[in-house]
Amino acid sequence: MVEKSSNKRIDYLKDKANKLPLLPGVYIMKNDKGEIIYIGKAKLLKNRVSQYFGSQKRHNEKVRRMVDNVYDFDHILVASEYEALVLECSLIKQNKPKYNILLKDDKGYKYIKITNEEWPKLKKALQRTDDGATYIGPYISGFVVNESLDAALKIFKLPQCNKTFPVKTKSRPCLNYHMNQCSAPCAGKMTKAEYDQALNDAIEFLKGGTKEYLKVLEDRMQMYSNNLEFEKAAEARDRINAIKRLTEKQKVVFSGNDTKDVFALARSDDEICFNVLRFQEGRLTSSNNYFTELDESLENTRSEMLERFYASHDEVPKLVVIDGDCENAELITQWLTEKRGTKVEILIPQKGRQAEVLSMSKNNAYEALAQRKSKSKADSAVIELSELLGLKKAPEFIESYDISHTAGSDAVGGMVVFKNGAPYKKGYRKFIIKDAIPGDDLGAMREVLTRRFSHKNDDEFLALPDLILMDGGENQVKVALEVLKNEGLDIPVFGMVKDSKHKTRAITKSGGEIQVSATRKVFTLVSGIQEEVHRYAISYHHKKHQKTTKQSELDGIEGIGPKKAEALWREFKTIENIKRADIDTLSKVKGISVKDAVNIKRHFS
Repeated sequence: MVEKSSNKRIDYLKDKANKLPLLPGVYIMKNDKGEIIYIGKAKLLKNRVSQYFGSQKRHNEKVRRMVDNVYDFDHILVASEYEALVLECSLIKQNKPKYNILLKDDKGYKYIKITNEEWPKLKKALQRTDDGATYIGPYISGFVVNESLDAALKIFKLPQCNKTFPVKTKSRPCLNYHMNQCSAPCAGKMTKAEYDQALNDAIEFLKGGTKEYLKVLEDRMQMYSNNLEFEKAAEARDRINAIKRLTEKQKVVFSGNDTKDVFALARSDDEICFNVLRFQEGRLTSSNNYFTELDESLENTRSEMLERFYASHDEVPKLVVIDGDCENAELITQWLTEKRGTKVEILIPQKGRQAEVLSMSKNNAYEALAQRKSKSKADSAVIELSELLGLKKAPEFIESYDISHTAGSDAVGGMVVFKNGAPYKKGYRKFIIKDAIPGDDLGAMREVLTRRFSHKNDDEFLALPDLILMDGGENQVKVALEVLKNEGLDIPVFGMVKDSKHKTRAITKSGGEIQVSATRKVFTLVSGIQEEVHRYAISYHHKKHQKTTKQSELDGIEGIGPKKAEALWREFKTIENIKRADIDTLSKVKGISVKDAVNIKRHFS
């Protein structure tokens, strides 16, 4: 069945699209108010535009929304596909259509604020306000603000806390003091005059830059040394060394004269975050995050991102590093080369230094997307896991299962739940294996899963999980899929495989394994889930096995049932203590009569 748009003009639009020529050009979609809502390019206009007004099944939610709002469209013919790309970029920049990818960054801090108080503080600020404070900036990115402020606070040992000075009562200095990163005015270890001097030096450093301030410090150190003020000279020397250490750290992965832009994306359902790292002469100068929706495919979305970014940025590096294939890569390379004036390369690295910095960019994208969704930091690993497993969206709830027994006896099952990447103990459940043959792990797992999912609509369990991770390999996955099929459920299932040292090695599904050891966050999350479900199942088994063992020790004693046996264990702790106790001592236990005590002594003698 062909899924049609709710747009009442769809037949008119489809007929108009079919009359377009098979030539390159740009198409301009408009709503019923005549506003431009989308601009696109095509090598063959007829083929491309008519796709929008056919079956909606192949389109994602963003494209379907756009088609629903199209009232009419115009087109402009050009001589080549390359001219279509250039014209499209120009028109999007002028009109900013609603459904094109537009660069909306994460609005990072752009100023450093010097607060207006008796002991002024250095803080980050989004914008200037009329609050009596002094502002340094604007900076080119929030990354530069973070790096510069962090360096200034540590070098000049200024407080990074929210305490107001002077404090009424002195307190013990915090960890920063012991790490030599704060002079602890809260503990009275820094006078107001010393604080003001350090603050003024920090401001001078922020305004003048690293090279300029190093020259000031070196001159100051020489002056103190000539005046035999060796303590002050040593302090200047320490600051010079601290600045040089931080400068080296800021070089990140690269050295030399690398100038490049690095693009990596993180995806959760149809929401995407692009992180862009910009390097100048081997140093990272900015890191920005941009949020958008999936534009038909990841390849198309990368292409759109590159076009939008360089349409609004004049500085084009000789190297552009991206994390996967993009549509029209040759056209975009040609466009960027013309824009720069010298050859530009688009690279998808697989290993080496470029791959290292691409991984760093991708981690930034995951963190930004997780924070945007107002979830825990652990959730960035969940987003990364969903991409690795090819899931449609990041799983909010993950369930995991394991079986534990001793030579087939006292078999139990454990079910743990992780919510947004963190243990959710409210959802944990225990199962006593009742029907499976002792020692049959797969049969026990089938019983546990059947009992869990036959109660899928009960209040006894949480809502259905978004992902199931089995403690085991392909056979455990097959059992889970079989149970889910019988219950009419469609939930992704994967197994967690351990190596010879019982450490998580990979995730498995029918047909092969997915390595997780190279992806640090995913490895930590998956191994944490595997260790937790194993711990939970085995601890429940030990408890049950211990109870069974205790009960079996007292089996066969006339008049001693489970309740009296439990009372004896509570009182005496071990079977040896019960054996050694005399009749008088035994009969003093609550619930144990003299007759019971006599029977116990007779049994063990």
